[in-house]
Amino acid sequence: MASWRIRDFHDDDLDQVVRIWEESRKTGVEPVYGLAEILAAIRDEGAAVVVVVGPIVVGACVARVNGDRAWVNLLALADDWRGRGLGSTMLTELEKRLTARGVHRLAALLPEGETGVDAFRNRGYATRALVYFERVVPLQPQEVGRLEQLGGHMLPDNLWNALAGMEREKMIIERRLVLPLSDPDLADEFGVLPPRSVVLFGPPGTGKTTFAKAVASRLGWPFVEVLPSRLAAEGPGLALALHDTFGEIADLEHAVVFIDEVEEIAAERGGRPPSPTQGVTNELLKCISAFREKEGRILICATNFVRALDPAFLRHGRFDYVIPIGPPDATARRAIWVRYVPDPVAELVDLDALVEASNLFTPADIEYAARKASQRALESAVYDQADVGRDTRGPRTEDYLAALADTRSTLTDTIVAEFDEDIARIARL
Repeated sequence: MASWRIRDFHDDDLDQVVRIWEESRKTGVEPVYGLAEILAAIRDEGAAVVVVVGPIVVGACVARVNGDRAWVNLLALADDWRGRGLGSTMLTELEKRLTARGVHRLAALLPEGETGVDAFRNRGYATRALVYFERVVPLQPQEVGRLEQLGGHMLPDNLWNALAGMEREKMIIERRLVLPLSDPDLADEFGVLPPRSVVLFGPPGTGKTTFAKAVASRLGWPFVEVLPSRLAAEGPGLALALHDTFGEIADLEHAVVFIDEVEEIAAERGGRPPSPTQGVTNELLKCISAFREKEGRILICATNFVRALDPAFLRHGRFDYVIPIGPPDATARRAIWVRYVPDPVAELVDLDALVEASNLFTPADIEYAARKASQRALESAVYDQADVGRDTRGPRTEDYLAALADTRSTLTDTIVAEFDEDIARIARL
């Protein structure tokens, strides 16, 4: 058997250390640290030792140093050299180098079953009962600055579940958009091409923006809102600004891109001479075509006036789906009311009466009325002597009904009828 020795890591060892890391993954246990983190530890003045047999690296141990603590990021051996105590020996040598640098606390995170667990135990490392949380943000380091320039950001990961009611719309979006985008391999198995661009349409206030953000939250992708008004204000022209913005978006590996009130820049073209907006619409159509060429992203356009959009904008091949987001039905309105009625009085409030009285109210309308009722109840409790000594504190059914009566609903029967016509004529599910 060839003899081995342990020495410090040299830059020329990098390719062989990568090979060792790749072999360690064949156990089927997903490591805590990715290759990029291990290489960063080496690069940022971490500590690293290797086991070599002649010129061949057969083992590596790498730690990242943070003050007086070091985290072991890698402890791995080539397949033929496991089970010989070399893991413990590498740890011993690494510890010597770390203690010489003032490190006196060493730690490691390993999934049970990963190569190296026995080595840590043999060296006297104690296990601690900890709760380990991890969230993978799908951004490369070079993308962070780009995202900030675009005004994009990562959204909380609970927005989807926070959507109250709207179950039919949620089901459609979950199945048509989220499922194939979140599991592209499964989609490919069934011959499904994940959507690249969709339109959400419906009356004002029905939650189109909320749905777009919820999709980004559900996927864990950055959310980038393109604001034509801001682009126009920045100059040198809206068409050129759109072109440049979508060019910057192309550098993001994943993104949910959102354009609200898209009818402002994609209205039906026509007239002689051409209107100034026609050049903007033409540029947007080009941007959409280029955007669709790359996977891992989706463009969501929202409009309150889908019938005003240029027919070429909505054609097949440009948008995969044209999805209606309508006023909340009775089930959805109940779910929205439950969200805003405080727990202490929830059992005393007649939700059926509120649901019936809030027909034609959008989610935003219901939230406004609920908060108005709560504010009135608070003021009454503090300033109205008639409420002193009342058994229950908080808004009552009559407070909510009064607030509803004093709130103008966004929707009308005419608006709903036109929306139904748009569904029959334009929707594409």
